[in-house]
Amino acid sequence: MDATTTATCPQLHPRVIMRWEESQDAHVILYPEGLIKLNPSAAEILKRCDGTRTDSDIVDDLALAYPDQREAIAQGTASFLAVARDKGWILG
Repeated sequence: MDATTTATCPQLHPRVIMRWEESQDAHVILYPEGLIKLNPSAAEILKRCDGTRTDSDIVDDLALAYPDQREAIAQGTASFLAVARDKGWILG
């Protein structure tokens, strides 16, 4: 994978761990500053941040399950990824 591909395909920051937390009954991300409980939509987006998919690929994948909601999925995904990048949870 070249630097161009890496820069455009989000992936979890190496210091961030995403996992199912039974006590929270939700996926969470753990990072040096704390713990964030994810809502189901955020978890589905982050599951796809594997460093091989672009933002558009993530939207396409999510839209397969909800084809009539593509526009809402695209907007929600873009907003969440912007926050995740700003917070340093993801790279790319």
